[in-house]
Amino acid sequence: MDDRTDRQQPPPKPFGDFYRGKVVFVTGHSGFKGSWLATWLTELGAQVVGYALEPPTKPSVFEACRLAERITHLQADIRDFDRLQSSLQQYRPQIVFHLAAQSLVRRSFAEPHLTFETNLMGTVNVLEAIRAVDSVQAAVLITSDKCYQNVGWPWGYRETDTLGGYDAYSASKACAELAIAAYQDARFQQSVVPPRDLALASARAGNVIGGGDWALHRIVPDSIRAIVERRDLIIRHPDATRPWQHVLEPVSGYLWLAALLATKEAPYRTSWNFGPTEDRPVTVQALVKTILATWPAPSTRLVVERDPSEAESILLRLDCSKAFHHLHWRSTWTIERTLEATVEWYRHFYAQPHADHYPWTIQQIATFVQEAREQAIAWAQPQEALEGAAT
Repeated sequence: MDDRTDRQQPPPKPFGDFYRGKVVFVTGHSGFKGSWLATWLTELGAQVVGYALEPPTKPSVFEACRLAERITHLQADIRDFDRLQSSLQQYRPQIVFHLAAQSLVRRSFAEPHLTFETNLMGTVNVLEAIRAVDSVQAAVLITSDKCYQNVGWPWGYRETDTLGGYDAYSASKACAELAIAAYQDARFQQSVVPPRDLALASARAGNVIGGGDWALHRIVPDSIRAIVERRDLIIRHPDATRPWQHVLEPVSGYLWLAALLATKEAPYRTSWNFGPTEDRPVTVQALVKTILATWPAPSTRLVVERDPSEAESILLRLDCSKAFHHLHWRSTWTIERTLEATVEWYRHFYAQPHADHYPWTIQQIATFVQEAREQAIAWAQPQEALEGAAT
């Protein structure tokens, strides 16, 4: 008897085989979100070429997953146009994801010039460089939910709402969106020399959390550090709400969007929000209490020291109905499931801080994909879903 019939077949890959064998260029691959994206791409069979500065924190997902051993790792500055252009021409990618950025709001107050130079002109550098490389089929350029002019209303911002910002970080992201829109426009593409038909889209994600973020002045990393270091956790904006989501949520959206962009269908060449489906505000204080309940830490007390400063907006939400209706994308995990997975990743890391955490990270991605598939989310389905969505 042939026992092969009794073997369980592996589930189909999300996005079909779209990424298998493709050269995918990722700027900012050493950062938190970029590292998760690069890790997922390697599992999908892509040949990943990463272009970024050294990891912004130590430790980092990039080092924990030993990505330098698994992808082509170019340590370079997005502001260096000549190096960026020559790298793209050398590797001739089919797909580009642009995530390189100055991503910290607080740092933007100390270094506004650097913030604009990186977030605006870094984006223009990518747009101009890929325009000259005819191998590029599609590019997804990631900005931020903070590109919207935040007027504090209680409903979510839509892609057609006014862009703007009252700080260097938000304003620089709004400026990047305007640059992307110019390069997207068919009139611009046909007027430049040489003319080009390039499929571009921008992606605006809410606040991402997940295992492996060690950035300063972010609530989840601050909470984890307090737990590990057995000290109190101080929060200054307990009532602030954000569209919290696991890092895999927007990353799944970016991957799905790029695959659809490559079909050259015009409706995908626009801006897209990627945020949580749940329509319930979650405050900083509630988020931290859930983390402390998930990872009990008797030595860590939650201390509220309110900051009267209005440097950061209190209320910010996204309306992601456009992505739901036109991309057939929606978020997978509830905030409780998101925090459970996040804490699991950190606990696994701190149990063996010097181990290779790539297998564990891939396992979390596989779990996320399986739960998305059980919910019949389009991107998690096999190749037929991609073909159906593109028609």
